[in-house]
Amino acid sequence: MRDDRLEAKREAEQLDEPAAEARNLAERLGLDPYPVRYWVVDHDEMNELIAYGGFQQRYPHWRWGMNYDRQRKKDRHGLGKAFEIVNNDDPSHAFLQESNTMADQKAVITHVEGHADFFANNDWFGLYADRGEDGPNAVARLGRNADRLAEIGRRADVDREAVERLIDAVSALEDTIDQHSPVNAARDGDAIEPTSDGDDPREELQAKIDELDLSEEVQGDVFDEEWLTSQDGGVEPDKPRPDVLAFLRDHGKRYDSETGKAVDREPWETTVIDAIREEAYYFAGQKVTKVMNEGWATYWESIMMGGEGFAGSDEFLTYADHMSRVLGSPGLNPYKLGFELWTHVELQAARRDVVDKLLRVDGVTPENFHAKIDIDEVADTLQPHPAIEGAGPAMLDELAELAADGDPRVDAEIVDRALSIREGDTDAADGPDIEAYPWKLLTYEGLAERHYVLSRPQHRNALRNLSRSTLEERARYMFDVDRYETVAEALADVDRTAGWSRMYEVRESHNDVTFLDEFLTDEFVRERNYFTYEYSQAGDEFRVASTDAAAVKRKLLLQFTNFGKPTIVVLDGNFKNRGELLLGHQYNGVALDEQQATATLKRVFELWGRPVSLATIQTEYDDKELRRAQRQNREPAGTEVGVRLQYDGGDVTEHELDDTIKSRIEADEVDYDTKPDEWLS
Repeated sequence: MRDDRLEAKREAEQLDEPAAEARNLAERLGLDPYPVRYWVVDHDEMNELIAYGGFQQRYPHWRWGMNYDRQRKKDRHGLGKAFEIVNNDDPSHAFLQESNTMADQKAVITHVEGHADFFANNDWFGLYADRGEDGPNAVARLGRNADRLAEIGRRADVDREAVERLIDAVSALEDTIDQHSPVNAARDGDAIEPTSDGDDPREELQAKIDELDLSEEVQGDVFDEEWLTSQDGGVEPDKPRPDVLAFLRDHGKRYDSETGKAVDREPWETTVIDAIREEAYYFAGQKVTKVMNEGWATYWESIMMGGEGFAGSDEFLTYADHMSRVLGSPGLNPYKLGFELWTHVELQAARRDVVDKLLRVDGVTPENFHAKIDIDEVADTLQPHPAIEGAGPAMLDELAELAADGDPRVDAEIVDRALSIREGDTDAADGPDIEAYPWKLLTYEGLAERHYVLSRPQHRNALRNLSRSTLEERARYMFDVDRYETVAEALADVDRTAGWSRMYEVRESHNDVTFLDEFLTDEFVRERNYFTYEYSQAGDEFRVASTDAAAVKRKLLLQFTNFGKPTIVVLDGNFKNRGELLLGHQYNGVALDEQQATATLKRVFELWGRPVSLATIQTEYDDKELRRAQRQNREPAGTEVGVRLQYDGGDVTEHELDDTIKSRIEADEVDYDTKPDEWLS
């Protein structure tokens, strides 16, 4: 064990310089990340961290062991090596696997810097509470929850199995929070209070019965315990309430199997619900920004490792293999999709800036744009200045000339120090290592020019492919000011930071749904050959369904809306006036998995204590229609039918759904705009 620790310590010491320089480069590129604490761990420790969701301490529960066993098997059989894991916290904690090569470690560190920037600057992470001056402090919060729940499990008056069952029930519903609101919103004013003055509704009801001055016999006959219990859940939301877990916490009870009735929860039970719900909000930020976050980190990793040579010449092939494995993973790959979308955001902004300049050249109009503008000449002009592109020891004199003219692209102080070292006036140990880190010679503006998206070979034709309608749309919103006499004058005014500036704006306010909705354009889908596929009822197989951009967008949005899970809301807390909870599946054309719905309904019952119903819509197919569709090689026409699944502690039963309720849960058009109004930009 001691040898293992010494090895990890030596590995960590070797990473001190790369970690420090990666942070310096990240900040020079415009990133503003949380501080990051790096830890080197072995295979087993990494598997434990992955099992715990990136933390070293979690509350006692069997699922952590299951997660650990699954990850250990994947690691052993080469089905998914974990290079790193990083959590959203201030400071962030990143764990690096000690078996990584140095190239892998550098790639991981630059990737982590991107994540830490996204954590610190994306507003969706701000919805997690406990985010004051000291940041989110998730390690402390999750640690307190772990200690609190462990202590509950050790109490002599608490059944350990009851704690496990409650955690199971709450965990099954952890995605039924309202991820668009802060964790405490339900208690800060959005909660549906039982009464206007905050009194317990049952106590208020009992007081009214007492005012009737009935005898105990008559009162017990008419207003018996069963009737009182049925009225206890009489909380009817004015509109569907998305935070199911908060509703269950506020108004739910516990089913007592001995008496067959709902009883009030013990205080420790509410503590368990609050702890797990709170943690669900912490992880929600990561779930709703998976594509953005991974794409953002991958983009800046590629800029630092490949574009700025953070991977040394002897490490580059290893890094290229590392990146190809990350981007080449099969299925819906958030790294690849996110990386390509961020590059598309950058390209759109840079191209818009250039087009706006060129359309202001005298004599240039949308109609004659391609005739008047020499695209190849524009592409050549937009290439970075040779001294900026090749910044390093060999270009010191050229950079010094630019610095002498006050060029904002060059760090004049660093250039001056580097020249002093070259001429022997300063000890090399006291100066910047521009051999290993040539980027130190450039400012943010210089780096933006060096990595300007329109100067990359793969985007050389980005202006050539612009349609006349696109040019007309841009011209429509331009004022007749800031005119240029020549194309050269216009291009001299191009903002090389436009792409990155737009990326930083988008990074602040979007989540995956809004990100895909805004930037998954026809052009993006067409150029990258995206398509949709679906299961064919007629052919009993999966088939390509469409290459249409709208269809691709719809399919992706459905996968990312509400964590990719069905959206369930509270419709009625006193359904049929008997204290029954009615939940509604907000149907968007995708049916529920009935087996999972049935299992989840049973978990809800444990937190409500009384009968529970779930309204949903299913598509039914007539046998004759199915056979006819198979013969004609087409999809069968189904009929959408409203169904209410009910559970009262026995078997789950299926009932016909009232048309009024059916109309409340079906959507004529799916609304994917989940961005709060104040974040619209």
